[in-house]
Amino acid sequence: MANYTSADIKALRESTGSGMMDVKRALDEADGDHDKATEILRIKGLKGVTKREGRTAANGLVAAQAGNGVGTLVEVNCETDFVAKGDKFIALAGQVLTQAVTVGASSADELLASDMGGKTVQEVLDDANATIGEKIEVRRVARLEAPHVVSYLHKTSPDLPPQIGVLVATDGGDEVTARDVAMHIAAFSPSVLTRDEIDAETVENERRVAEATAKEEGKPEAALARIIEGRLNGFFKENVLLEQAFAKDAKKTVAKVLEESGATAKAFARFRVGS
Repeated sequence: MANYTSADIKALRESTGSGMMDVKRALDEADGDHDKATEILRIKGLKGVTKREGRTAANGLVAAQAGNGVGTLVEVNCETDFVAKGDKFIALAGQVLTQAVTVGASSADELLASDMGGKTVQEVLDDANATIGEKIEVRRVARLEAPHVVSYLHKTSPDLPPQIGVLVATDGGDEVTARDVAMHIAAFSPSVLTRDEIDAETVENERRVAEATAKEEGKPEAALARIIEGRLNGFFKENVLLEQAFAKDAKKTVAKVLEESGATAKAFARFRVGS
């Protein structure tokens, strides 16, 4: 009989995040040696990394850090919400965020290739993949620089870590207004800051749809131009941050709220896990 106790099983499970039966088998093979069992679990887990590559990692969390004119936002994914709310995954995501801040990463590829204590971030994720038993990946990274950058994280469920994260970069104004705008972005998910950022092809397609819809509805020819422009403006108000009605005061646009606080929005980033 292998030389280990229930306390050894518990300790190995806590240190590796592996399942009960996997831990027992590893301890059996290692004759109760904790370090050797850990290595066995890692080797067996790494063999499964390739098998997990095609699996979907649609759960996870977003993490952010902002201050001194710089903000960083990362999305770290896993396969199940069970793992997403686990301490090991949350701690790993925190390490990934810290690394992104440290190296000034602005893309997932840049972050994954960076050195993190003698290993690349990708190698660290592969190790976690091996012990946790799920596909774990960094999906997106955003980095903003401006005179002021604030972050906001939102939980869509009290049982899960933050699923929506926002960065807002501004010049002037106050932090309270910037944070209110960040909360607005989390709720209303604008796609761009200004309408100029929407490509001409998309605008033209929306115009064609508005015209076709108006004709299908039998609107009078003389009113078509006005109706088309009205619906196109509606499209802009739905997608352009500065033209959206502000969440806390729908009588004002976001642009007006920022103007009243003496702020100019420079950029924003919004991540929602899995979307």
